[in-house]
Amino acid sequence: MAQLRRKSPFAAAPAAAAKQDEEEEAPARRHRAPLSLAGLLVSIFLVATFLYNEQVAVVRPPAAADADAADGDFPLAGAVRARSAPDLRLLQDDHHRRVNSRSQREDEEEHHDVEQEQHQLVGREAEEQPRAEPARLVVDAPARADKRAAAAAMTAAPPSNSSIESRAASVVAEPPACNVYQGWWTYDAEGTQVPLYREPECEFLTEQVTCMRNGRRDDSYQRWRWQPSSCDLPRFDARALLERLRNKRLMFVGDSLNRNQWESMVCLVQSAIPSRDKKSLAKFVGPNGSLNVFTATEYNATVEFYWAPFLVQSNSDDPQVHSVVDRVIAWRSIVKHAKHWRGAHYLVFNTYIWWLNTFEMKVLKNPRVSSRYTLVDRPVAYREVLKTWAKWVDRHIDPKRTKVFFMGMSPNHHMPDAWGASPDAVKCAMETQPILNHTGPLYVGTDWRLHDAAEGVLRSMHRVPVHLVDITALSEYRKDAHTSVHTLRQGKLLTPEQQADPRHYADCIHWCLPGLPDTWNHFLYTQIVSGTPLMSSS
Repeated sequence: MAQLRRKSPFAAAPAAAAKQDEEEEAPARRHRAPLSLAGLLVSIFLVATFLYNEQVAVVRPPAAADADAADGDFPLAGAVRARSAPDLRLLQDDHHRRVNSRSQREDEEEHHDVEQEQHQLVGREAEEQPRAEPARLVVDAPARADKRAAAAAMTAAPPSNSSIESRAASVVAEPPACNVYQGWWTYDAEGTQVPLYREPECEFLTEQVTCMRNGRRDDSYQRWRWQPSSCDLPRFDARALLERLRNKRLMFVGDSLNRNQWESMVCLVQSAIPSRDKKSLAKFVGPNGSLNVFTATEYNATVEFYWAPFLVQSNSDDPQVHSVVDRVIAWRSIVKHAKHWRGAHYLVFNTYIWWLNTFEMKVLKNPRVSSRYTLVDRPVAYREVLKTWAKWVDRHIDPKRTKVFFMGMSPNHHMPDAWGASPDAVKCAMETQPILNHTGPLYVGTDWRLHDAAEGVLRSMHRVPVHLVDITALSEYRKDAHTSVHTLRQGKLLTPEQQADPRHYADCIHWCLPGLPDTWNHFLYTQIVSGTPLMSSS
């Protein structure tokens, strides 16, 4: 019976049997030790796999991360892109796609608010003016179109109009109550305020910009006036400007768009000098023929243009023979040009259009040592050039004697689909109106990364204040104002056959005069005339 009980698994084991069992179990545990080690290794592997999957779930590919893009790009991904030198076109397209998805609702709300403000302003003017005013066509152009605001936002919530205005005014030193670069275009059918001069009245205009003389049939592009949303621009007074320029030099420095603006300024000031023997124009004078000088003899004042398309030294510095496709810049060499800027009382700089033919710039980092160049991404090279320029300005400009301006980017209009044109439209050809009733971001091809770079450099300048004339967004709406086929090509007027081929011959870069650059100069006029008078040269 005892043996039967010992064999029974349910019976209570005697003390001796229990001791024997303990002695037998000890070696059994020693045999299981390797199994425990294997289990530990398997557990570590499973934990590592779990953590790896967690990281993959957090760092999603761009297509899956769009919903969270408002919180900003991933710093690590940005660093990898910077090291791997990607195709900038793909990078920019992806950036525009993501910004567009984030800012669509913001832009629609902003457009609605500004439109309401416009109607209120029209209503107030109607009450204040008992006589009937001409009908006005209004187009909204918020400062910079704020197409980069969403990318810079720190939160996902869309910003209000006031926050957009504060960002636009962060560099522009406007009075707190008025940002003159935010507003709309209004059509002056009766021509009571624009144009500020007539094409036949300005003998100094070149054939490149005299669109009416060159065959354009409509002059509506001359009748659009810029109206800031919260103030009025002062009426342009050429005599007041000449008085402020008495015994002084106003100099434009940059590329052909700054020359376009210089021609506009010459026409504006010469309109107050009826006597032809008291005004003159000398072209291609000075160093290497880089300087054009208009002189108002009675006022001992000059309005000058200096050719320097990159501001720094480049292989495109010849003012007459500069159609160089393979462009190379020396981004630390500026003295060759800058020594001719000294002594000017008002300096107006620009550089943009010559940067757009390639996505990477050829840079001579030390031209004295080697003629070998380095390929540098466009915005990086642009920023470095402006840093070289800013260093020279801070070291050599006396802010009590000289006021400095930097012009925003003058946009091109080569993509009709950007403004919803018909499929058979060709660039800016045959356009007779600004971009009207457009909601949402407007992408006409402007490289806003260069605009950002300019803002950053200007913000870093402390000794000499530089005023950013922020013309870019408001000018993007003016697809109607280019010279198009009513201009020159290689120094000769386009033939009728060439004018009939806008795909190859339309110039959608430069502007007709009178026209849009007159508005840019109106902004300069406001700063020069209303600002603190400068000391005259000794």
